[in-house]
Amino acid sequence: MSIPQRIRIVEVGPRDGLQNESATVRVETKVALIERLVAAGLRDIEAGSFVSAKRVPQMADTKAVLARLRTPEHVRLSALVPNMRGLEEALACGLRGVAVFAAATERFSKENIGCSIAGSLARYAPVVEAAVAAGLDVRGYISCALGCPYEGEVAPRAVATLARDLAALGCREISLGDTIGVGAPLEARRLVEQVGRDIPLSQIAVHFHDTFGQALANIFACVEMGVASVDSSVAGLGGCPFAPGASGNVATEDVVYMFERSGIETGVDLAALIDAGVFICERLGRETQSRAARALLARRRRERPA
Repeated sequence: MSIPQRIRIVEVGPRDGLQNESATVRVETKVALIERLVAAGLRDIEAGSFVSAKRVPQMADTKAVLARLRTPEHVRLSALVPNMRGLEEALACGLRGVAVFAAATERFSKENIGCSIAGSLARYAPVVEAAVAAGLDVRGYISCALGCPYEGEVAPRAVATLARDLAALGCREISLGDTIGVGAPLEARRLVEQVGRDIPLSQIAVHFHDTFGQALANIFACVEMGVASVDSSVAGLGGCPFAPGASGNVATEDVVYMFERSGIETGVDLAALIDAGVFICERLGRETQSRAARALLARRRRERPA
């Protein structure tokens, strides 16, 4: 095993976590959430996306959110950009990172972004080139890396080929996403092994949804392979508006707890992170999906002086 001593967590709650909410989340709430996440020690945060407001209305106010944020130099805020217009908006907001998103299956690609896989790569080529030229870090997301809601099983070789193509465009990191949360640990290991034949492990990140309760096991299986970048969402918020049946992302609190107990550094203050999760869940009127947060909040209540 080649387990990294430190894991980089990419917090996707403000984007992937909130994009599926039906009720509008106020700009002030999004800003306050991101500020709390920064205070908890998270350094890589997806703050929103510059996509069609008709398709993802929850992200229509990304520009307004970014305009109100004043984050430390060591914090990198990023956003999804589907085209040159999105990139221009990201640059105008002073972002240091952007991401493009492709799918491992043709059907999901057409449902999600309205074109084939080859078409998506052609669309992103000038976007990535311009972003790199502007000095931005570019991330490439691959949806449905372990299963598709329309096509079922996905061949690891197909994912590896797409990862190679995204890296060739200029994406510094490729995030392998189990969009519908169907994968299991050995599948996740095989996926990383296959992708690792085409791009360095240092360029691979993992992004697991927890539909079948396998996300933490999948993450650790990949970390044992040497993967050192993990996506997660505070309080387990999220889902995919274009993936029927997909549940939330793995909770950042659970990921941090697992690594802390394993002696692996994250740089995140778990108590402060739990407070951030409580904040957004109160605003959304729901309970956190993080098991670690529930357990530690119960302990807090028991230990509170009468």
